[in-house]
Amino acid sequence: MEYFLQQLINGVTLGSIYGLIAIGYTMVYGIIGMINFAHGDIFMVGAFIALIAFLALVAMGITAVPLALFLVLLIAMALTSLYGWTVERVAYRPLRHSFRLAPLISAIGMSIVLQNYVQIAQGARVKPLPPLIKDGYTLIDSPIFVVQLSNVQIIVVVTTVVLMAVFSWIVAKTRLGRDMRACEQDLKMASLVGVNVDRTISYTFVIGAALAAVAGIMHLLYYGVVDFYIGFVAGVKAFTAAVLGGIGSLPGAMIGGLLIGLIETFWSAYFSIEYKDVAAFSILVIVLIFLPTGILGRPEIEKV
Repeated sequence: MEYFLQQLINGVTLGSIYGLIAIGYTMVYGIIGMINFAHGDIFMVGAFIALIAFLALVAMGITAVPLALFLVLLIAMALTSLYGWTVERVAYRPLRHSFRLAPLISAIGMSIVLQNYVQIAQGARVKPLPPLIKDGYTLIDSPIFVVQLSNVQIIVVVTTVVLMAVFSWIVAKTRLGRDMRACEQDLKMASLVGVNVDRTISYTFVIGAALAAVAGIMHLLYYGVVDFYIGFVAGVKAFTAAVLGGIGSLPGAMIGGLLIGLIETFWSAYFSIEYKDVAAFSILVIVLIFLPTGILGRPEIEKV
C-alpha cells in the first residue's frame, strides 16, 4: 500500500506536466482543427529559457529562490510566447486556407528547425540544474517503505491546478474566451459578427506557448536536467494525452495527461520501465476503439 501511494504521487506529478502541454494541443485543434506538432518543441524551448534565466539571475546576485522562480516564470512565459506567436505566423497563417496536410507538414518542419536551432545554440549534451527546492514531507514512515511528498511535487501540482482554474475562467468569462469559442464553432461566421479571427488564433498560440513554458519550468525543477530532445518525447506523450482525454476539450486534456502519467508510473513501478511507452499507447488504442472521440471529446458535426 505504501509503495502504491508513492507511485500515485509520482504519477499525478508527471501527469500534471503532460496535462499543461496537452492544453496547447487541444486549444489549437479546437479553434482551427489542426495539430501543432511544433508545440512539444516550444515546451523544450521554454525549459531552456528557464535554465538560462536561472543562471543569469544567479550571476546577477539574485539567489532568493522565491524571487528567482517568480522572475524566471515571467521571463520564460514571455519569451516562449514569442516563439509560439512566430510558429503561428510562419507555419500556420500563410497555409490556413491551403489543403489540410500543408500546415501539418509545415508544423513538423518547424519542430525540426527548433530542435536543431537549440542543439546548435546550446549543444547536444544534457544541461543540469542544481536542486533549487529541497526537502518535503514524510507521509508514511513504515519499516517496509517510506512515502514522501517533496516540495517540488507540491509546487508542480498546485501550479497546474491554479493555471487550469485561471484558464478555464478566461475561456468562460472573458471577451477573449468568447472570441475563442466563436472561432471554435465557425471561423467564417465569427469573422462576420466582428471577431478578429487572426488575432484570436494568435492569442491562442501565445497562451498555449506560455502554458508550455510553465510545463518546461516544472520539468526542469522536477528532473533537474534538460536537453534538446525532450520536446519530441514529451510532445508525443502530451499529444497522446490530448487525444485520450478528447481532443478539443480542456478538462479532457488534463484528465488525459493525468492518465498517461499514472499509466507510465505504475507500469514502470510494477512491470518494466522499458515498455512504459508501449503501455501508454496501448491504453490509448483501447480507449479509442470504444470511445473514438476520447473520454470527454464530442463527435465532430459536419456543417452543411
